[in-house]
Amino acid sequence: MTVSVRQESFDSVWERWEEILPLSATNTVFVSPWWHKTWWDNFGEGSDSLILSVSEDSELLGIAPLMTSRNGTLTFLGDKDLSDYFDFVVPRESEERFYPALLEYLSELDWTNLDLPSLPSGSPTLERLPKLAHAKGWEISVEEEETTPKAELPGSWDEFLAGLRKKDRHELRRKLRRLDRESENRQYAAANGDSLDGSMREFFTLLRASREDKNEFLTPDREKFFLDMAHELASRDQFRLYFLEVDGENVAACICFDYGDDFLLYNSGYEPDYSRLSVGLINKALSIRTAIEENRKVFNFLKGNERYKYNLGGRDEAVFHMSVTR
Repeated sequence: MTVSVRQESFDSVWERWEEILPLSATNTVFVSPWWHKTWWDNFGEGSDSLILSVSEDSELLGIAPLMTSRNGTLTFLGDKDLSDYFDFVVPRESEERFYPALLEYLSELDWTNLDLPSLPSGSPTLERLPKLAHAKGWEISVEEEETTPKAELPGSWDEFLAGLRKKDRHELRRKLRRLDRESENRQYAAANGDSLDGSMREFFTLLRASREDKNEFLTPDREKFFLDMAHELASRDQFRLYFLEVDGENVAACICFDYGDDFLLYNSGYEPDYSRLSVGLINKALSIRTAIEENRKVFNFLKGNERYKYNLGGRDEAVFHMSVTR
């Protein structure tokens, strides 16, 4: 049997990439071809894509979505400020064959550092790549980079509330009662059709208003990426934009990705004038309730250790940064 590695384009490998993604340990929207392509179309200038397929005869063993930069660094295709996870896309049954073939191919390329950020804790890359790199005499470091708190979702909202810490459960119920007592309110999902651009512009307004660092983060280039990403994921029924409306005004918003059995909280914002009513927290809590009602199993708060994530049942799960130098 012959193992081969070849350079691909998005178009040449897209269909097979989609086929093996659900079979991979890191099966997440952030390593899908549509996510990577959307990022590349917006931010790829100045880098060279290096999308590699590894095959044994006609069997695709995995895909390495990489890019090279001008400073001699080889890294995942993307930006960890916009992508919460990275990894190679490898069916579980192919891991033992994929990684040796990939590293053998990479050893023939011209690079000084292989930079692999935001690897999830269950990634086979963390287990397999260090041994192979050490065998080649390369230096390797693996460090905890960030946390992505997750909440396991039970079968009902009442069970979820019962699973929170006593203080958190009491506070959430109190805040929900207060909002109902002091306002007419509802949460709703924005339509994923022609009105999506307008809904996203309203989201941007709330995002910028909520914190100065979010205002600085949302550059025009990133705003365009958000819009393109929203349309791409909406076309696949993987995009949710939830608004909390209070007395006829949208005062909080959050973007969730609906992928497999998970809801993933990507970003959020709120109107500070309504912070007394905890509208940001409540909008996220109601999104969790929706996820439970739709029988999802996990609510992933994604990167960051903000307090509200733990108040809503999140438990830490690390992501790791691997660096290989030769």
